[in-house]
Amino acid sequence: MTRDIGADFRALHRPGDPFILANAWDIGSARMLARMGAQAIGTSSAAHAFTLGRPDMGQVTRDEALAHAQDLIAAVSVPVSGDFENGFGDDPDSCADTVRLSAEIGLAGISIEDTALPAATPYEFELAVDRIRAAASAARALPGDFVLVARADGIMNGQYDIEQALARLRAFDDAGADCLYAPIPASFDDLARICAATGKPVNALAAGPYTKFSRADYARIGVARISLGSALARATQRVILDAGHAMFGDGDFTPLSVSVSGDEIDTMLG
Repeated sequence: MTRDIGADFRALHRPGDPFILANAWDIGSARMLARMGAQAIGTSSAAHAFTLGRPDMGQVTRDEALAHAQDLIAAVSVPVSGDFENGFGDDPDSCADTVRLSAEIGLAGISIEDTALPAATPYEFELAVDRIRAAASAARALPGDFVLVARADGIMNGQYDIEQALARLRAFDDAGADCLYAPIPASFDDLARICAATGKPVNALAAGPYTKFSRADYARIGVARISLGSALARATQRVILDAGHAMFGDGDFTPLSVSVSGDEIDTMLG
């Protein structure tokens, strides 16, 4: 019997019992995270861009993102979801095409945001909804299951408030999105409002001020999925920055003393 990876992925989305979508940036990080217990792996558009020596926000092409996702899919046995920015096009048909191409390579789902990249400006309301409707229609026409996440990024980007985010998320819900996501709302209470506004699973981002909350805190308000975005990749970059400043500034190599043993990494990658 052929495995339906999308169905496996959907089954993880239980409001009030959130799983961690561990965002990886290369084959090694994906394998390590899966070996440590990640039930699903996500790509990270920002972290992937960093590996290519590029900044965040619309700097990676669809072909590059799909090829990167294929590498992670081949590296692990758990479901992999694509962080696919604005669906790699402004029009609804581009979003639908991205869904179909993602399913073809074996992704269990993707997220599509409402930002007209590379700017931080949100799409006009009706266009934003039409884009999700087209993506959802394409997802439902697939032979297997596929989890479509609709993102309202305007709060994080400083473009609109919680009321506009809620209006968009409700409209995305009605348009057929499977999971809803508004990264980094102004308060944890606002995140609770998002969870209460829909019967669909809600994704929360464990980054910035939201790292102080535990899985139990997220479960209490009904979150179904906790993603890391680029936070884990940025944490590794913090180590590089700290060690680099110490080495090149003061000739101090002590930050390297926290490195993990090669044997431990070899075991995880083997």
